[in-house]
Amino acid sequence: MATLVVHDPAPSPLEDAQNIRKAVEGWGTNEKGLIAILGHRNAAQRKSIRLAYEEHYHEDLIKRLEHELSGDFEKAMYRWILDPRERDAVLANVALRHALPDYRVLIEIACVYSPDELLAVKRAYQCRYKRSLEEDVASHTSGDFRKACTKISSTLLFALVSTYRYDGIEINEHLAISESKILHELIDKKAFSDDELIRILSTRSKEQLNATFNRYKDDHKTSATKSLLGDPADEFLAALRTVIRCISSPMKYFEKVLRNALSHPGTDEDALTRVIVTHAGKDLKEIKEIYYKRNNVTLDNAVAKDTSGDYKVFLLALLGNEGH
Repeated sequence: MATLVVHDPAPSPLEDAQNIRKAVEGWGTNEKGLIAILGHRNAAQRKSIRLAYEEHYHEDLIKRLEHELSGDFEKAMYRWILDPRERDAVLANVALRHALPDYRVLIEIACVYSPDELLAVKRAYQCRYKRSLEEDVASHTSGDFRKACTKISSTLLFALVSTYRYDGIEINEHLAISESKILHELIDKKAFSDDELIRILSTRSKEQLNATFNRYKDDHKTSATKSLLGDPADEFLAALRTVIRCISSPMKYFEKVLRNALSHPGTDEDALTRVIVTHAGKDLKEIKEIYYKRNNVTLDNAVAKDTSGDYKVFLLALLGNEGH
């Protein structure tokens, strides 16, 4: 369930656009006013506000907000106001522009989303950047990421973003048994970049893979992710574990992303923003519940403790909590 609190009834898109204009006009920006509006509108409403603003003021609302805001608050608001699939395209592009590409973002998009959602992200990416996501993955992961992991690592990411998995609920138990055995043999031989391992993880449906992972655990008394534990500095092993976690238990995976973002020295604002902004409108409530069970502290309190200013106020609004 979503944590986003949407005002009902909400003002018309034009009224919201006019109030946003008042918040950004003159000396100083009324950040709280922006949060009061945009922090309580769903994706369809935000899109309508953007259109109404542009039609009425002949100005791109996103560019105006980029000019008015700064820091982590600006980045969070920018990502929030984009259409969801356009936002994912931006997140993927930013991840690829890092000196060492952030494989987690690409794996989340490829492995958590449905095949149709992934296809929509790739269309948005091509529309925005005039290149395919596959093309950029192939070119951007050919240097540092290969050196840091293995020369095959780009093959894994390319396979994940290129696939269109079957999305049904049917499973083949005999296939789960045989592919569980293949995975165990390859992991046991430390053949982590073997083509067969990449083929299984990138082409099988999520239901089929979960049957395979469950069979692996039943047969070997340990999970595939635990079998892939090794050198903490091995980014390719970490990428494989991320693939399995995103497919087998995405909500638990995102809780861990948040926990790492908030518990390590120095808050990882990029990861914190990414999870909250992309999930506030759909399933962040479930992630919050898992976070509380795992850490014995609410996500709201953890965010309030580790963030400040308008950035904190905005994240708490998306979390459904404006009491801090």
